[in-house]
Amino acid sequence: MPILGPRTLLATIALATTLTLTGCDPAAEAEAPPAPPAPPAASATVSAPASSNSPAGSGKHTLAEAATAGGLTKATGASAVSDVPVDPGEMRDGMHLVVADYNRAGQTSGRRILFVGVDGVPEDPNKRREHLWRGLIDYALQNGSTGTPTTAKPYQPGPFGGSLECLSLPESANTTDVICGWSDTTTAAAALFPRTTPADAARLFAAMRADLEH
Repeated sequence: MPILGPRTLLATIALATTLTLTGCDPAAEAEAPPAPPAPPAASATVSAPASSNSPAGSGKHTLAEAATAGGLTKATGASAVSDVPVDPGEMRDGMHLVVADYNRAGQTSGRRILFVGVDGVPEDPNKRREHLWRGLIDYALQNGSTGTPTTAKPYQPGPFGGSLECLSLPESANTTDVICGWSDTTTAAAALFPRTTPADAARLFAAMRADLEH
């Protein structure tokens, strides 16, 4: 039997001690159990609220004449508009046409604000609005229109959303005339505003819309 040096003897004793301890620990022989799965992340206590209202401009809306619209008074009697001066386009079942003229506060004579609108529009309402626009341009220019006189600018459409735009009529003999139109998913309308600015006409048209569209 070989004689071991002091360092070799100490290393042998340490190794033997390690093997002895390992052999006595049954847990060391088995594979370490997997760590328990992490608890699921806590869900949000408040879920995102579902939209209870349709987005502005969506849904089905209808038009109806109003005795007052945006603070304007509907003209009545023999002097009120009695026919349809503007071609509203093809009218189909389920569609309604509203044609009315309105007096400004205190107005008793002179040119009124002429409104033309349709609901239940089966095609793209923007196209129907353009049709009404062109009809009003012809009406204002006494059928002398050569197209849209100026580029329409967008304005705030009001609570029903969609689109509201206005354009001026510099070609008209009444150079301060303005035409505004709105459209949403099912309605299109336009109005001729004598002697005003596009911005003022847009504000008034949005106020009228709140009373004419439902």
